[in-house]
Amino acid sequence: MRNLLVTGGAGFIGSNFVHYMLEKYDTYHLVVFDKLTYAGRLENLDRVKHDPRFSFVQGDICDAEAVRSALVDHKIDTLVSFAAETHVDRSIMDPDAFIRTDVFGTYVLLEAMREHQIERGLFVSTDEVYGHIEHGHSSLEDDPLKPRSPYAASKAGGEHLIYAYHITYNLPVLVTRGTNNIGPYQYPEKAVPLFVTNAIDDLPLPLYGDGRQMRDYQYVIDHCEGIDVALHAGAVGEAYNIGSGVETENIVMAHAVLDLLGKPYSLIQPVADRPGHDRRYSVQTEKIQALGWRPRHTFAEAIEKTVRWYVENETWWRPIKSGEYREYYRRQYAERQA
Repeated sequence: MRNLLVTGGAGFIGSNFVHYMLEKYDTYHLVVFDKLTYAGRLENLDRVKHDPRFSFVQGDICDAEAVRSALVDHKIDTLVSFAAETHVDRSIMDPDAFIRTDVFGTYVLLEAMREHQIERGLFVSTDEVYGHIEHGHSSLEDDPLKPRSPYAASKAGGEHLIYAYHITYNLPVLVTRGTNNIGPYQYPEKAVPLFVTNAIDDLPLPLYGDGRQMRDYQYVIDHCEGIDVALHAGAVGEAYNIGSGVETENIVMAHAVLDLLGKPYSLIQPVADRPGHDRRYSVQTEKIQALGWRPRHTFAEAIEKTVRWYVENETWWRPIKSGEYREYYRRQYAERQA
């Protein structure tokens, strides 16, 4: 393992992974392959852009020739794929983009791995593939996948392809399923950065339904460390859950954000819930823990670090919220707020 192609490496989790890996491994060369959609931003990689161990290629994982060229030009031996359309709300508005990137794009990467005999491939998925989880149970890796949104279904579809290619072609691939990530560089359409940036400006925090949906919010670097462990020590053909193991209601998360910013709870504005909203996610992580991984941040530490980053980095998020984001926000919340 020496030359890693990191697809989606200019996005939220991907860019944090690139920073983490370059800090930890002196001999690795990381090549970020990213389409630079609205959520993939070169600014996320400013810290490493002059590092000789880092390269960037703009490209779409659905473009087979672009993927092949990147693999050949950079002598890639390892693939770590974050590239995906990821936001549930956008998948409800426009499922087509999700099916294309998360299913067909995964197929393109698998075919490229097979053609170029890539030594190892890790695909980053989500706990949302399990669907809503009833109280009293936490998802195991071999539980059935029951996705309930176009986003989750597209990720589950990609996972089925990954497993099929492992069985059919003996492809050395594995999957991680992460819970909700928070931390630096997360596009402010997602709940935590949306709430933080709105609260900074004394704008309403649009909270879906009763706010009692249960989520496992993990700090993004904890997740990156888990991916690192799975990449180096995980068994091919397997899936690994990665999460903090702590469940937090969305309304509790909103209160924590407001408390950290010294803002009143009156900023919380309940809005109509989204269709098919999963009430609870919960995963068991004994499998990844058996490889030596443990989360290092409590929820309180993770949310405090996240809020502080957005407070200190307004120059990163303010331009975002003045562009394409405004139209998305209007479409997503205007009717619900009314």
